[in-house]
Amino acid sequence: MFKHLTPGSMRPPFAKYSHGVEVPAGKRLVVCSGQLGIDADDTIPEDAGAQAELCFSNIATILAEAGLGLGDIVRINAYVTDRIHMKPYMQVRDRLVSDPPPASTLVIVSGFSRPEFKVEIEVIAAG
Repeated sequence: MFKHLTPGSMRPPFAKYSHGVEVPAGKRLVVCSGQLGIDADDTIPEDAGAQAELCFSNIATILAEAGLGLGDIVRINAYVTDRIHMKPYMQVRDRLVSDPPPASTLVIVSGFSRPEFKVEIEVIAAG
């Protein structure tokens, strides 16, 4: 379905992601807003990994509304508030994304709308 682009003339990706993903003509795109690690009853886990789990759970719910799933993600933009949150986020991402993986960027930011939030994830999916 998708063509994962990792040219041999470039250094391979640092982690589980593709340098690029080509979406064939005729596919629908679904763009998800950044999702935070908060559940329906406003609970925010302390742990960055648990927040990442909630982010991906919320993303899966949004994609399901369009008839898509996590395997249809072609692009991830993720944000964490400290380097120590990178590994827990990446462990969750690596377990949940397809193989070959989507294109992905991870950025360390100074914070989000509330200080409890440690992870935010936005995606683009196609199907």
